[in-house]
Amino acid sequence: MFAVLAVCAAPVIASYFTFYVVRPQSRTNYAELITPTREIPADLPLSHLDGTAIGARSLHGQWLLVTVADSTCNERCGRNLVLMRQLRETLGREKDRVDKLWLVTDAKRPADELLAATGAQALLSSAPQVSKWLTPADGRALEDHVFVVDPMGQWMMRAPVDPEPAKFKRDIERLLRASASWDQPGR
Repeated sequence: MFAVLAVCAAPVIASYFTFYVVRPQSRTNYAELITPTREIPADLPLSHLDGTAIGARSLHGQWLLVTVADSTCNERCGRNLVLMRQLRETLGREKDRVDKLWLVTDAKRPADELLAATGAQALLSSAPQVSKWLTPADGRALEDHVFVVDPMGQWMMRAPVDPEPAKFKRDIERLLRASASWDQPGR
């Protein structure tokens, strides 16, 4: 009877030993996970392009792909906006669970053609305030990255500079699959 018990308990004991003692180091994520996650600051100044102020809590309830740039939107900003649009469209029926957000840091309205081409929601904010929440990788600028924010308002992932779309998409798909039981489309 003890032999049967030992055979049944062996896989459980082995898994605990492996996880807590051996500590596997391989990861399957492409983008950098942010630990601990950082919640959207309640005092983050956000406003629509017409100047109407909105609360940071209004961004909760949806996965967000976020890029930060000024209204002139340099080449890297343009690539990030196109990447965000393409990633969202390639998610198929799950795309309604993801929004694209452009935080415009110079309080000027971007060109209408740029807004229409990317389909991103643009909100005006302040660069110093945004940098208290989102931070770039060492030696990089905020404008270099695409950030992922979960539906609870936690910044939890940072894409590398000029990410490979297929690898970044796999990360997004994994997040959506893992959150399917508690996250629903729309706000």
